[in-house]
Amino acid sequence: MAAVKEQSISDRLRALHALQLIDSKMGEIAILKGELPMEVSDLEDEITGLKTRSKKLENAVSEVEHEISNHNNNIKESEALIVKYEKQLDNVKNNREFDALTKEIELQKLEIQLSQKKIREATIGRDTKKEALDAILAKLATRTKDVENKKVELSKIIEKTEKEEAKLLKESDKARKDIDERLLTSYDRIRKTYRNGLAVVTVSRGACGGCFNRIPPQLIIEIGVMKKIIACEHCGRVLIDENILTTHDA
Repeated sequence: MAAVKEQSISDRLRALHALQLIDSKMGEIAILKGELPMEVSDLEDEITGLKTRSKKLENAVSEVEHEISNHNNNIKESEALIVKYEKQLDNVKNNREFDALTKEIELQKLEIQLSQKKIREATIGRDTKKEALDAILAKLATRTKDVENKKVELSKIIEKTEKEEAKLLKESDKARKDIDERLLTSYDRIRKTYRNGLAVVTVSRGACGGCFNRIPPQLIIEIGVMKKIIACEHCGRVLIDENILTTHDA
């Protein structure tokens, strides 16, 4: 780290400029990828949610169908009992037995009517759930296709840029080692402030290359001689001479 501290201001500015060029190239790759990584992540989250909802609906439909099946079984049992009691009516010995069997038959008929009513209600509920399930499954199929397409698109971009990105990452790590920690912290802070990630900009035609505000002539001269690090008073970006690569210390 001692070598970094001994750097001249011009060397520090050149190191910052070199790092900015590398980071800007990495930014271009990120732009090329665009919002795809985030879109893929969002779609995967949505698909997970849809799968959870569809599973719950499938279980709900299954429970309702089981309920309907039970009611149908109850109807069959009641019908069997009615047949049994009607046969017994042929052999009754008194009015008390006749009344008891008649009452049982009526009760079983009421049981059938109740089960039929519950079946109708359950069927409506089941059909509503099935409609919701079909809609979710259709949406799930669409989202699954969307995420597959976006993954293919992202994969092609990554395949195209991964070597260049890996190279730039190494260059960035190397360039950062040539900059003292305090200056590097300021650089990173400024980069995060702006969407385009520019923390170091050149002065072009008398204006800041970041915010395009005019720079006083005297300040432009000071920037050109590179004897101190100067930030734009409007946006805070580090200002450098546009001929920095050909400018040498006096």
